[in-house]
Amino acid sequence: MRAKDDITMALACARRCLAAIVLWLVTSPSFAANVLEDIRVHDAPDHTRIVFDTTEVVKYELVKETGKTIIHFAATKPGAKLDTEMVAASRQRISNIQGEVVGQDYRLIIGLKGQLEPKAFTLAPIAPYGPRLVVDLLAGGAERRKPIEVPREQGDRDVLIAIDAGHGGEDPGAIAANRQYEKNIVMQISKRVADKIDGLRGFKSKLVRDGDYYIALRDRVHIAREARADLFVSIHADAFTRAHVSGASVFTLSERGATSEMGRWLVQKENSSDLIGGVGEVSLSDKDPVLRSVLLDLAMDGNRSASNDAGKSVLSSLGRTTHLHKRFVEQAGFMVLKAPDIPSILVETGFLSNPAEARRLSQAAHQEKIATAIVRGIQTWLENAPPPGTLLAKQLAQDPSRAQGTRYVVVRGDTLSQVASRFGVSQRKIREANKLKSDTVRIGQVLVIPAS
Repeated sequence: MRAKDDITMALACARRCLAAIVLWLVTSPSFAANVLEDIRVHDAPDHTRIVFDTTEVVKYELVKETGKTIIHFAATKPGAKLDTEMVAASRQRISNIQGEVVGQDYRLIIGLKGQLEPKAFTLAPIAPYGPRLVVDLLAGGAERRKPIEVPREQGDRDVLIAIDAGHGGEDPGAIAANRQYEKNIVMQISKRVADKIDGLRGFKSKLVRDGDYYIALRDRVHIAREARADLFVSIHADAFTRAHVSGASVFTLSERGATSEMGRWLVQKENSSDLIGGVGEVSLSDKDPVLRSVLLDLAMDGNRSASNDAGKSVLSSLGRTTHLHKRFVEQAGFMVLKAPDIPSILVETGFLSNPAEARRLSQAAHQEKIATAIVRGIQTWLENAPPPGTLLAKQLAQDPSRAQGTRYVVVRGDTLSQVASRFGVSQRKIREANKLKSDTVRIGQVLVIPAS
C-alpha cells in the first residue's frame, strides 16, 4: 500500500513540474507564439512600403515620433535569419532599423529621412506569402507626386504611350512553375516596349511604374491621364488552372464595364467637372446632368471604338510573332481599362501556368520579340489614326502614302478570310485595295490592309 502511495505522489509531483515548465516556456522572453521572419522594402516615387512577414497574424502598436517610427510586435520574437541592417541599407526614406526584445515582445525602431506619415495595416496570407504587417511611409510636401505638365497647345508634339507593367511590390501576379513572378517578367517587357517607343521619331513613352512597387489600379489610370497619354497599354502574363492553355491575348473594356464606369463618373462631382479629352477637353462642370451624361456617353463610346481598333492592330502584330490564345480582341471589365478619355488595351503576353510558355517569357530573346510586336501594332494603329497636333499627324499629312494602310506578308496557312478577320476588315476591302480578282493568296504575297 505504501509503495502505491509513493507512486501516486511521484506522479503528482511530475505533473506539477511539467506544468511549471510549460508556464515558464510560455512566459519566457525566449518563447513567443509569433515569429518575425523577414522584412521587405519597396521604394515607390511617393512612398516607401515596408512589409513584415510573420508566422501568425500579429498584434501591433505603431508610434510616430520625430525622425522615427516605432512598431511594437506583441508576443513576437525575431527570426534567426532576420538582418535589419541589410534591410535598411541604401533605402530612399529609411536611415536605419534597430530591433530589440522587450519581455515577450519585439520592438523595431525605424529611422526616417525627412517628414513621413506612417500608415499600417495587416494582409491575410496569399501565395507565396503568409500573414503580413504593412507599413506605408507616405511622403509629404514637395516629394508628393505632382501632375505632369504636357502642353497641348504646342504643335508637333510627340504621341505619348503610357506603358503599365501589371502588379508589382507585394502583388507578384501569376507565379510560374520555375518560380518566375509575373510582376518581374512584365516589367522587363514593359521597359523593352518603352525603349522601342522612345526610339521612334514622334513617339514618347511613359512607364506607369518603373520599379518593384505596387500602384493601385485607379491610380495607374490617373497617372496616364495626368501625363495626357494618347494610348494606355497594360502588360500582363496570364495563368490558368490547366497547364496546356497558352497564347497571347488582347483585351479592351466591355460595354457593361464602360456603362458602370460612366455612371461612377456621373455621380461623383469631382469627376464630372474634370476635363474629358475625348470630347475636345470640354469642362463638364457647368453642364446640366442630361448634357453631361450625353457628352460622357459619346466620349466613352468613341474611346471604346478607338480601343478596339488599337487592340486589333496589336493582336494582329502579336499573331505574326507568337501563338495567340484567341484570334479576336476580348472584352472584360478590367479596372485599368476604364479611363474615359484614353484608348486603353490590356495585353496578356502568354500563360505562366504553361511551363513551356513560362520559359519563353523569361527569355530575353522572346521578350524582345513580344515587345517589338506590341510596338509595331501600336505604330500601325496610330499611323492610321494619328492624334491631331502631333508630329506624326504632320508627317502623314506630308507623306499620304504612309497612311494608305498596313502591309502584310502572307505566310503558310493564311487565307484571305483569316487575314481579313485578323485585321478587322472585310475581304472585299482587301480585294479592292490590292486589285485581286479572287480570294486566292500565295505565300510571300504582300497585301495592303486598308484601315478598318
